[in-house]
Amino acid sequence: MALDVYQFPCLNDNYGFLIHEPVSGCTATIDTPEVEPINRALEDKGWHLTHILNTHHHFDHAGGNEALKKQWGCQVVGAANDAERIPGIDVRVVDGENLVFGKTSALVLEVPGHTSGHIAYYFAEEGQAFVGDTLFALGCGRLFEGSPQQMWTSLEKLMALPDATRVYCAHEYTQANAAFALSVEPNNPALIERAKEIDALRAKGRPTVPTTIGLERQTNPFVRPMSEEIQATVGLTGAQWVDVFAETRRRKDNF
Repeated sequence: MALDVYQFPCLNDNYGFLIHEPVSGCTATIDTPEVEPINRALEDKGWHLTHILNTHHHFDHAGGNEALKKQWGCQVVGAANDAERIPGIDVRVVDGENLVFGKTSALVLEVPGHTSGHIAYYFAEEGQAFVGDTLFALGCGRLFEGSPQQMWTSLEKLMALPDATRVYCAHEYTQANAAFALSVEPNNPALIERAKEIDALRAKGRPTVPTTIGLERQTNPFVRPMSEEIQATVGLTGAQWVDVFAETRRRKDNF
């Protein structure tokens, strides 16, 4: 089963994603960061918007819900435990639920930490995950509403997906994330090589998203608290992984 993904820039550093299931014609926008670019993308592709799949309530992810719903008559899907903050919500989903989307389906994963009601959508058959602001290329979201333990549990849930899974995160933060990653794990050869590739891509104005679960496992400091080098850098050799994660996140907040 092929799920077409169309990626385009929105706002200052967001990405918009349209996903299209060609047999049924179902088309979703993952979040609604900005209405005009979403409508332009729909026009470019000749697709009709049937769904909005929200990952969380922040304005740069749900701010266009009501305008697009009014225009297209589409169905708004969001987290049941955060329904009151998802504008125009029609369908409330929970962890472990399979959301039918045309001829395919997405597994809903509750991944709180950035917000208390954050979810991700994992299309297992296609090997694609839309993770909002929980996981970034070489990063993770700030803990605005959740605890380090919540976010670490969420990241572990995502890292349990197959290595080949393509990860569509919502922002182009990768170059800045790479600079921080090198500050806590400067001798990781995979990270050194990846940072060079990121610089080359950004110099050409090209996106660094999507990434893969396998690449994040090798290079993303927020999913690597087991790294002896990271543990030593943050002064927590032999500590619990969640504590190493928490200190790494604290350092990134102040980087």
